[in-house]
Amino acid sequence: MSRRFALLALLTLGATPIAAQDRLPPAPYAYQQLPDAAQEAKAKRLMEELRCLVCQGQSIADSDAPLAGDMRNEVRTKIAAGESPDAIREWLVARYGNWVDYDPPFDMATAFLWLGPLLFLALGGWLAFGRFRRGDDEAEGEA
Repeated sequence: MSRRFALLALLTLGATPIAAQDRLPPAPYAYQQLPDAAQEAKAKRLMEELRCLVCQGQSIADSDAPLAGDMRNEVRTKIAAGESPDAIREWLVARYGNWVDYDPPFDMATAFLWLGPLLFLALGGWLAFGRFRRGDDEAEGEA
């Protein structure tokens, strides 16, 4: 009896990932362009400035993730309804956070992202200057 229960539990746990697959069809505008070329160009520019939350290294325009498709659908639907790209970006940032935007605003939460490269550059310069100065002192000691 316990072997049957263990086999049933194993089969149930093994089937869980299959049940989690996305079986919904893609959103209408996930892979379909808008009929108006000017609206599609606006949507394309905006989609290239938004980060895929699944891939993280790709824009939603380049990603094949289902979430990116849903986000493309939202962008195209809102552009077709006449909303401005800035309003759509604000809506997506409010929904998903600053991470969705490739150009996040400067605030306390993103200060390290903006100032970190400068900090590391200054640290590297300081270390290099100290190393070169120490090398000059050693050369004078040998002479």
